Amino acid sequence: MADDGRGGTIAVMSEVLTPSGPPEVDKIAAARAAIARKAWPEAFELLSAADREGPLAGADLEALSLTAFFAAQPEVEDDALERAFKAYLDAGDEPRAAYVAIELGRTAGRLGKASIASGWLRRAERLLSDGGDTYVHGYLSLIRSEQARYTGRVDEAVALAEQAIDIGARTSDADLRAWALANLGEMKIATGATPQGIALLEEASIAAVNGELSPFTSGVTACRMISACRDLCDYGRASEWIEATERYCRREAMAGFPGVCRVHRAEIAAIGGAWEQAETDLRQATIELERFRATQPQADGHYAIGDIRRLRGDFEGAEASLREAHALGRDPQPSLALIRLAQGRVKAARTAIDAAVAEQGWNRWSKARLLPAQVEIRLADGDVAGARAAAEELASTVGTDASPAMDGGHHVALGRVLLAEGDVAGASRELRAGIRTWQEVGAPYEVARARVLLAAALRSVDDAEGASLELSSALEEFRRLGATVDASAAERQLAEADDRRQAPEQVRRAFMFTDIVGSTNLAEALGDAAWDRVLRWHDDTLRRLIAAGGGDVVKTTGDGFFVAFPSARKAIDCAVAIQRALRDHQAAAGFVPPIRIGIHAADANRRGMDYSGIGVHVAARVGALAGSGEVLATVETLREAGETAIEGSREVSVKGVSAPIAVATVAWS
Repeated sequence: MADDGRGGTIAVMSEVLTPSGPPEVDKIAAARAAIARKAWPEAFELLSAADREGPLAGADLEALSLTAFFAAQPEVEDDALERAFKAYLDAGDEPRAAYVAIELGRTAGRLGKASIASGWLRRAERLLSDGGDTYVHGYLSLIRSEQARYTGRVDEAVALAEQAIDIGARTSDADLRAWALANLGEMKIATGATPQGIALLEEASIAAVNGELSPFTSGVTACRMISACRDLCDYGRASEWIEATERYCRREAMAGFPGVCRVHRAEIAAIGGAWEQAETDLRQATIELERFRATQPQADGHYAIGDIRRLRGDFEGAEASLREAHALGRDPQPSLALIRLAQGRVKAARTAIDAAVAEQGWNRWSKARLLPAQVEIRLADGDVAGARAAAEELASTVGTDASPAMDGGHHVALGRVLLAEGDVAGASRELRAGIRTWQEVGAPYEVARARVLLAAALRSVDDAEGASLELSSALEEFRRLGATVDASAAERQLAEADDRRQAPEQVRRAFMFTDIVGSTNLAEALGDAAWDRVLRWHDDTLRRLIAAGGGDVVKTTGDGFFVAFPSARKAIDCAVAIQRALRDHQAAAGFVPPIRIGIHAADANRRGMDYSGIGVHVAARVGALAGSGEVLATVETLREAGETAIEGSREVSVKGVSAPIAVATVAWS
């Protein structure tokens, strides 16, 4: 007896015949010997030749399907297994036919062909009696467990997996038991029983790399162990299993699965900062995996490429890879939302990350991997309370089961929130803990990012020297890694710090704040792709008009701009030009995002390219008071600008200013 590579211990080939029989018999015997030597291509060629010369028995066709998998011949793999099903039916072996039907259903399900998978499962059910406890009933319980799991019926899925484990033990089917242990382990991890889940996966994976399982089951089981470690950010444990799996694959001459290991190894290399080599390895691995129809690890590879490109500032290349991952079934978040944040599209980032978190359902760790990004994006959107809630959920999830990397992410997320809340001492404590933890993990990019936050905390308590030290260290690391966007930001902050150490320059400017009205609702109504196009047009148009009007963009503010003009007249004229351009585009194209604009001219402190003072605050508040399509300015600014058509003059109260402020609407139309 030998293993068929799919689960269940059967005779891989038909009964040994003597070489004096039909020509295909010699080839079948030679193929049997090749399989024993793990000479998969040779075995595939021999069985293919035998198949052309005469009909093969069911077990021979199963063997042909297995060798076709290792030869990266998916059409032959599927065809041989389908013919094996019919051969078993014709031979009256209904239990084995049912088993093959289950395998065909699982393959179809893995490829996203849900209806075909359902049809094969019903064929299997009709061939089996209810309440049996054969190995085939065990595999039926296994696939029912998988179906219940993916539709959120977790308790049912757990019970069916436990049933499959029991049947696997009683029937001495090591493959069945390993599949079911891995299923149960993943569900335990997802529901928060992490140590128990890891233990179940380790038990199954030891059998895999020790050669106790069939080649196919061994590869899948070990890869599931590595994926679980990756998802838990337990990179040390993942490295151990990658090494063990690669040794097994070399020993068994298995193609396909090493490509999966290369994806995981490259993911860990990227954490360590070897971005260029990791991307090269990932591109090679995804090409190889495409031949083996390994869609999930292939999707993981494309996502990892996209995330590396994001960190390097290649947003266009990153989005292309993330689209590939999404097409193969991998959620592109949080990487895509973080790209939107880096592009200054805070509302789009907020919409994307909140939707991704909401969709996670019962899988606690899938949600936990998104929460640090949600904290960062909510803070950028000004939602400190929402960021605090996300940080607290992350803390409750990681608990005492956190890997070092997950723990580091939690410290930094909490540090961000505390800094936004004004608790500088608490923020510094958490950020320093995050830096230490990420250093232990060996994640230089995460260390540098935490240093930037720590610099902000130190700067807020006037520790300019300490802040400069942290920023300089972060900048050096960003440059070494090739993190161009982060390096540029750190350079600007260091330059601004130098400016702050000098006396601020007193200047008079007209400050303008713009904002898209109802951007969250618009993003939801249009969808991500259309909303991104609208935002891109909005940003390009406003930047062009601001530059033409003599303004300087100080910074982006979510879905708008903070702009400084040398005079009130230029600010008013530019605001009118913006609203008229939007009106004209709407007449031509049918839609533009509604924009409100607020303007106030005042004296302010300038350090480098930044401005501060009560005048900036008043301008921001005037912008917030404006309505859709309105240009609202303080009356003081309008007088300074000279003759301007106005309407609706009124007094408003502004937080932080004791006396009411007179404002009026510019009649731009």
